[in-house]
Amino acid sequence: MKIVWMFGVFFRKPACGVSYAETMIYAFDEFELDLDRAELRQEGEVRAVEPQVFALIALLIEHPDRLLTREEILEAIWGRRIVSDSALTSRIKSARRALGDDGRNQRYIKTVHGKGLRFIADVEILARAGPARAKGAAIEEAMRVPEPATDQRPSIAVLPLRNLSNQVDWRNFAEGLAHEIIVELSRLRWLFVVARGSSFRLGSDDADPCETGRILGVRYCLSGTLEVQDKRLVVTTELADTARGDVVWAERYSGDLEDVHEMREQICASILSSLEIHITRQEAAQARLKVPDSLDAWSAYHLGMQHLYRFNHRDNDIAADMFSRAVRSDPGFARAYAGLSFVHFQTAFLRQAGDMVAEVAKARDYAQQGVDLDPIDPFVNFTMGRSYWLEADLDRSYPWLERATSLCPSYAQGIYAQAWTETMSGAPLDARDHLDLSMRLSPLDPLHYAMLAARGLTHVTLEEDQEAADWADRGAMAPGAHGLIAMIAAAANQLAGREQRAQFWADDTRRLLPGVTRTDFFEAFPIRDAHQRQRMAAALVRLGFEGKVP
Repeated sequence: MKIVWMFGVFFRKPACGVSYAETMIYAFDEFELDLDRAELRQEGEVRAVEPQVFALIALLIEHPDRLLTREEILEAIWGRRIVSDSALTSRIKSARRALGDDGRNQRYIKTVHGKGLRFIADVEILARAGPARAKGAAIEEAMRVPEPATDQRPSIAVLPLRNLSNQVDWRNFAEGLAHEIIVELSRLRWLFVVARGSSFRLGSDDADPCETGRILGVRYCLSGTLEVQDKRLVVTTELADTARGDVVWAERYSGDLEDVHEMREQICASILSSLEIHITRQEAAQARLKVPDSLDAWSAYHLGMQHLYRFNHRDNDIAADMFSRAVRSDPGFARAYAGLSFVHFQTAFLRQAGDMVAEVAKARDYAQQGVDLDPIDPFVNFTMGRSYWLEADLDRSYPWLERATSLCPSYAQGIYAQAWTETMSGAPLDARDHLDLSMRLSPLDPLHYAMLAARGLTHVTLEEDQEAADWADRGAMAPGAHGLIAMIAAAANQLAGREQRAQFWADDTRRLLPGVTRTDFFEAFPIRDAHQRQRMAAALVRLGFEGKVP
């Protein structure tokens, strides 16, 4: 008899092939696992667990005292879908956390290193009290997974694209593209992505994305269409908020059929970057509607991210408070520690603190705590890599940033950070390629101004001063640009002979960063190329910025 995880409920498949909803309840210590209702209860209170975490606990309980190998677990929960070891590790940690267990005590879930897992607690099988429900009603109710608890990650289901073309051959492409999007979104460690087996089962040409999302218990649903027009492929995508029924984001992509595979890669990368921005904004907007004392870890985190990119004392303090609140609510929340690292990085980078050594230490310490909790989160690795910028240690910074982008190849901020490091290290052409890619991936990125300014610095290195001034101007005028970006624009325009424009940006720099010196500039931008440093230093001297060149 095989157990199948489907739509948040277990079904047993007898030999005759007839499926029926399981009504068994397993009891151990103060816990009950109700398969019919897809509930984990502790002393009668329902514990919020993700569907795959529930599936893992149930699978282990179904095989008491028997070792389940990694392959058996992956096959039972993910089917034939390819997943990383980190996905399984994450579900095991979440299952232990739901049971009040941990990797050291292992009261319920025991790890046999190199072999697998087994459930070791005594389990009692209980009968359900009260009249039995009709089979159809039980299945329909079980298919509707409860809405995620407020302390869970944002969740999303990706439906197969509707094939508007009359050509059957494009159906496989439409489904394949949606599956690739699922795989790419799964790289975002802060987002819970429903597996293809569930979302594709409910996807159809007349499916309502919001209703489908509610059935699957997710906050967001991504749907779209695929159409072949003459010799062009047109793909549209739409992200819906399933609770509100709003369209959060939509986009249209088109290209020549002969470039279909390149277009497929570009669509996946663009969707990944766009959703990272728009879902974060939507979550922050929802969090702002909550009473501050009721904020859960994820709401506090997303609010912190909204304030983080404003680069001023007040918003930086608010961001720090939100990330600290998230850590207090969930001490295992790696991204909240990364957020705190970002806060202290920003304070040190902009020279906004009296004790710079302490700020650098905090940036490194919080990043390390994030790495300890979740070493394969791209944002965590990003903050660790940037912490070394504060000590001009580019050699130690680069591997962390490279790791961040290897974990998530479409991570625009990670690619930009790699490019910044390459710019400081004297590799302007490599940096330029990475900067162009980061801007294509995330044209609305909150760090877009820095990408533009760094592009200007690559031209300074090659003594292409007019181009450098043009790019630096764009960076300094972009939303969110801070005083050091204006300082780059001032120097670049001075080198290009645009003295009036250079003076404008010099005045703006002093307005944003009173008392800033040439020393501050080179501590923030540790340019290794001696000739480039000399040219930039001379330009800053002519604009009245005092201080030595470290």
